[in-house]
Amino acid sequence: MTARTESYLHANAVALGERGLLLRGPSGVGKSALTLALIARFAARGAFARLVGDDRVRVDSQDGRLVARPHPAIEGLIEIRGLGLARVPFERACRLDAVVDISNPGETPPRRPEDAQRSVLLRDVALPRLCVQGCDDVSLERIVFFLQSINAF
Repeated sequence: MTARTESYLHANAVALGERGLLLRGPSGVGKSALTLALIARFAARGAFARLVGDDRVRVDSQDGRLVARPHPAIEGLIEIRGLGLARVPFERACRLDAVVDISNPGETPPRRPEDAQRSVLLRDVALPRLCVQGCDDVSLERIVFFLQSINAF
């Protein structure tokens, strides 16, 4: 019998309503800050919003859909730069419906992405994709508009 090796992505996952979003990017780019901002934005509108995983997320393919789960050692924890780890309400899993790739402030995402850049293949499942630059209010607004435009939320 072969032991299954679990693979974790350097990413965040957040449940918003009945949907899920995966945020990817290098360390320090603002994944956690954008995750917290999205949770606050959706919760302020009365929508369900919870952290699934911060920094390390397991993504599995199940019946043609992707499911994100937190790393068990850090479930319910999110890093807040300057404060450290904070315990927040979380979900143990969510279906992923979209991906946001966050680049460093000096790296400009494509102004008008080609069709091939508008989706990403993870575990043989294609998901809509948005690229944003850094963690700021403009990126947050673009993410919210992206989610509305793909009818994910």
